[in-house]
Amino acid sequence: MKKTDTIAAIATAMSSSGIGIVRISGEEAFDIIGRIFRRKDGTGLNNPRSHRIYYGFIWDGEEKIDEVLVMIMKGPHSYTAEDTVEIDCHGGVLVMKRILETVLKYGARPAEPGEFTKRAFLNGRIDLSQAEAVIDVISAQNQYALKSSVSQLSGSVSEKIRGMREKILYEIAYIESALDDPEHISLDGYGDRLKGVIGPLEEETSQLILSADDGKVMTEGVKTVILGKPNAGKSSLMNVLLGEERAIVTDIAGTTRDILEEHIRLRGISLNIVDTAGIRDTEDVVEKIGVDRAKQMAEGADLIIYVVDASCPLDENDRKIMELIRGKKCVVLLNKTDLTQVVTADELEQAAGMTVVPVSAKERTGIDRLENEIEGMFYHGELNFNDQVYITNVRHKAALEETLSSLKMVMQSIEDGMPEDFYSIDLMNAYEQLGTIIGEAVEDDLVNEIFSKFCMGK
Repeated sequence: MKKTDTIAAIATAMSSSGIGIVRISGEEAFDIIGRIFRRKDGTGLNNPRSHRIYYGFIWDGEEKIDEVLVMIMKGPHSYTAEDTVEIDCHGGVLVMKRILETVLKYGARPAEPGEFTKRAFLNGRIDLSQAEAVIDVISAQNQYALKSSVSQLSGSVSEKIRGMREKILYEIAYIESALDDPEHISLDGYGDRLKGVIGPLEEETSQLILSADDGKVMTEGVKTVILGKPNAGKSSLMNVLLGEERAIVTDIAGTTRDILEEHIRLRGISLNIVDTAGIRDTEDVVEKIGVDRAKQMAEGADLIIYVVDASCPLDENDRKIMELIRGKKCVVLLNKTDLTQVVTADELEQAAGMTVVPVSAKERTGIDRLENEIEGMFYHGELNFNDQVYITNVRHKAALEETLSSLKMVMQSIEDGMPEDFYSIDLMNAYEQLGTIIGEAVEDDLVNEIFSKFCMGK
């Protein structure tokens, strides 16, 4: 562990709350708190015990600033693996700033974004994949994203990657040893044995890459667009999914003329959902702009929810929408089933070529089935965080794709009867690519870029 200067930052949100935390980390952390903290009886902190909480006050000279609790954590048994102090104060913005100013006055410097976690990484307490999981926990938008992030923080990705690297490193070492000492270590038949190792590694890598589809849904959400003719009940559906009257609903066709974007959580899935103008041929200039925007949004959507009014016959506008959604992930809803139906589910299913879910936004029926359909579309089977590793980071996916490419090249070299030193070149590249995921052999610029995305005080 390197000796470092002492940093400090407010670790809680800069808003009024019940409690605020000012964090200090570094070799002078205990000296600084000793200069500004006094117990109720006026004594200071003399040789404080680790992982204890002390009650008292923060002072700047003779000025009492706030009544606080001070938590002492001696390195390496702390978040940063350094001597660390956390000051729990009242959660007012002014008082937190005033305490931080005092800490800085007595010897600390302001921490950079993510610097506490960066120090945990540099001091070897966590690897880079675990450090990235920290920010994923903070920014998790649904239960699946949270469970996956906590799993990664606990080391699920690290453990998987380290296991794969150990197998690759063994083979690299074996090849190099055999080439250096052919009299005692034979490579006869080695290619066939190596195929038995590389094959399962390829499968493991492919499964991790495949899991990135689920991972993307967990972390980024599903870009969802609601399409349909005017007055099909799109805005009513939006309000039902949101659980509040957010979109304007009237009996007048064409009420929605611009896009309305909202974020909702559905069965643990985050939907970045967009309500659009009803699609139809129109001479109204403003409405036409809204229709064009709806079509543009549909082109870039991960999911389209196509809403059809069961009480009105299908027409040319419906045909155009069906053509627009063909080949895309789509759920077709037959809405207003509480009214006399002119369109049946079978008729609509035949016309659209997709499964149809009957619903009534007004009566709030059929919504459970809609949720089941969406969940089934975006997750490959049941999600299990006990033994399944999910890749949620684009950087990790890119490294795994490079790894898979190198492993395939090893297999090809074996098939082509190439010399064994060709194997070790591609094996080493696979080993190094996996190493970038956990932070081994990564450039300083990349490390700095990753931690710059963290919030202050973390």
